[in-house]
Amino acid sequence: MDFLKYRKIYFAFSSVLVLTSIACLVAFGLNFGIDFTGGSILEIEYSQERPSNDVIKDTLSELDLGEIYVQPTGEKSVILRMRALDENGHQEIISKLEEKGNLEEKYFESIGPAIGKELEEKTKLVILLSLIAIVLYIAFAFRRISRPIPSWQYGIVALIALAHDVLIPVGIFSILGKYQDVQITIPLVTAFLTVFGYSVNDTVVVFDRIRENLIKQSSIDYEEAVNQSLNQTLSRSVNTSCTTLFVLLAIFFFGGETLKYFSLALILGISFGTYSSIFLAGPLLVTWLRFKKKA
Repeated sequence: MDFLKYRKIYFAFSSVLVLTSIACLVAFGLNFGIDFTGGSILEIEYSQERPSNDVIKDTLSELDLGEIYVQPTGEKSVILRMRALDENGHQEIISKLEEKGNLEEKYFESIGPAIGKELEEKTKLVILLSLIAIVLYIAFAFRRISRPIPSWQYGIVALIALAHDVLIPVGIFSILGKYQDVQITIPLVTAFLTVFGYSVNDTVVVFDRIRENLIKQSSIDYEEAVNQSLNQTLSRSVNTSCTTLFVLLAIFFFGGETLKYFSLALILGISFGTYSSIFLAGPLLVTWLRFKKKA
């Protein structure tokens, strides 16, 4: 199979998705949860029928809680997100909600804005250090490849593929945050960081096969080496991704509300990561080489 023949189509498809994701991020932003903004989260389970979201909001309206996010989960449970509460405010909410039926408190946590800000700064630092480590690792690992492009360019191409794999899911979560009130939480950030590792691993497997083919076949043309490597690693990439996705789909459909969006982030990231390692990383190297030759 000639993977390089239709590389312009791959680039165009990915560009549309990435630009659309960026546009959504600019227009909608991200709906950060209390992990980053500060606030309280309360999960309760009713013993009988769960009241509607509007009824719950109306019941709590006189407590001056500001904007309340109500997220039904399971058959009778509901998760409430609101401004930071002290213990008195916490107990007032429980008392008010008990007017609409018997309930059991499952979980309560309150995070101050200072802690949320600290988590945000640490998250940015972790992401930055991860990206730097990725480039340095790939540049070092492929230092023996000096023809026809230097090893550091493999690191840059890996970062481009990585940006593609993360930006698109983040754009989708921007839309979900706008229309489905899905919030960006620490577990979601963890999922995106996991995508970092998975995506780079998939790309490095392709790059490693390119290195082997260039070393073993000293006279081989670079484009032929890239295409040969992609064909050799295709079944491995697809099989690995599919087995991972089977598990994640099971978690998404049967793992409950708590794990639903965590697994969705991984499903999206791994799917686009598999696509980019096959249809973007190698073709980008070839395109970069052709551009250098013309220049």
